[in-house]
Amino acid sequence: MSTSQFDIIIIGGGPGGYVSAIRAGQLGLKVAVVEAAHLGGICLNWGCIPTKALLRASEINHLLHNLGEFGFAADNVRFDLEKVVKRSRAVAAQLSAGVGHLLKKNKVTVINGFGRLDGREGDKRRVSVTPAKGGEAISLAAPHVIIATGARARVLPGLEPDQKLIWSYREAMVPTTLPKRLVVIGSGAIGIEFASFYRNMGSEVTIVEVAGRILPVEDEEISGLARKAFEKQGMQILTGAKIVSVSKGAETVTLKIEAGGKTHDMTVDRVISAVGIVGNVENIGLEGTAIEVDRTHIKVDPYCRTAEKGIYAIGDIAGPPWLAHKASHEGVMCAEMIAGRDVHPMDPLNIPGCTYCRPQVASVGMTEARAKDAGYKIRVGRFPFVGNGKAIAMGEPEGLVKTIFDAQTGELLGAHMIGAEVTEMIQGYVIARTSELTDGELKETVFPHPTISEAMHEAVLAAYDGALHF
Repeated sequence: MSTSQFDIIIIGGGPGGYVSAIRAGQLGLKVAVVEAAHLGGICLNWGCIPTKALLRASEINHLLHNLGEFGFAADNVRFDLEKVVKRSRAVAAQLSAGVGHLLKKNKVTVINGFGRLDGREGDKRRVSVTPAKGGEAISLAAPHVIIATGARARVLPGLEPDQKLIWSYREAMVPTTLPKRLVVIGSGAIGIEFASFYRNMGSEVTIVEVAGRILPVEDEEISGLARKAFEKQGMQILTGAKIVSVSKGAETVTLKIEAGGKTHDMTVDRVISAVGIVGNVENIGLEGTAIEVDRTHIKVDPYCRTAEKGIYAIGDIAGPPWLAHKASHEGVMCAEMIAGRDVHPMDPLNIPGCTYCRPQVASVGMTEARAKDAGYKIRVGRFPFVGNGKAIAMGEPEGLVKTIFDAQTGELLGAHMIGAEVTEMIQGYVIARTSELTDGELKETVFPHPTISEAMHEAVLAAYDGALHF
């Protein structure tokens, strides 16, 4: 069997793998991407993109049922769930095809199959590929291999997805009927987004979270505001909760849940399990290498290099934060480093986190608690959306922008936001942190009026007792 030679082989065509391949192709390297399923990975096909299409539909449904606030009236407002889901899948398919076009444009060889490390060939690494459609294995070799195999949903005993009553994210994205009663287990970004979608579409939703609060990685104040907003929408939220038992019926699931010293018995139509992820480290040929695995994630240095020379790991497989934009940035960094360019390691505190619920949540940098624990003397600024003209005009007065500064140096330590369009606005603070801007420079920045982004400026001013509109 002959071996095809490349400069880089990338195992996995998700947002880390395909972006890395595009950049490597732009830099003149000969690149192969091995993908077992669909280009774009989970993010594009079963995660980030199609869920946003669903959430957009749920936002429209919410607006249509609240037209009176804007002076409109409509009778018999309804939706076609099949068409909502069909549009979501079409958006994912369109973008997946677009990825294929971009890879072809940049002369990247795409191989549809399952790839695994398969020893050495001189100073090169071999990768064997089992074609997805069957047939003889394909042998590839390159001095550099990037592992970008991603992750899958964590499964709890007794809550294994069965494609009918207990759903993973996959089943939750393609419902054939809208469940009247729904329990979402886990209140990270994935769980909260599904809870928001189904509640806005009309389901009765209960969120069950083992931690003491929802959105546990977010700033505690923002987490509390999110809980109030969701409960106002009619969601039931149980924190510090434990699933005691699960019993399946023909069309329903009965759960016994302990929370707050009380036992809750509830029967629902469907359960969504969103309790984290597990790295895809199995069967990819790590045996016999120096690569170290810690709790299903490959250990890497700040440049995404593993302990095995010439092998890198990026994205979800390389550990938290489990975000597509983190994977893409790592992929570009690896490609440029392999091409001989100077690169800088990524600071995890400069990676924004976004949750696309209603209201949206976004953040970057340290939470208030983390900054205090790190020994900083801090100044905290807060500005509510109710003081922002554009937010009120849009009918979106529910929200808050919070900034955290080092009281001694003026460094922006963190920024945390809840409200309409904050997932678009957070990048302003990301640029500020990446560019190491201080409070003084942010104060002097002119924000356009009227925009919701003015609340970002006011939150900076508020940290120094200078807010103008609240």
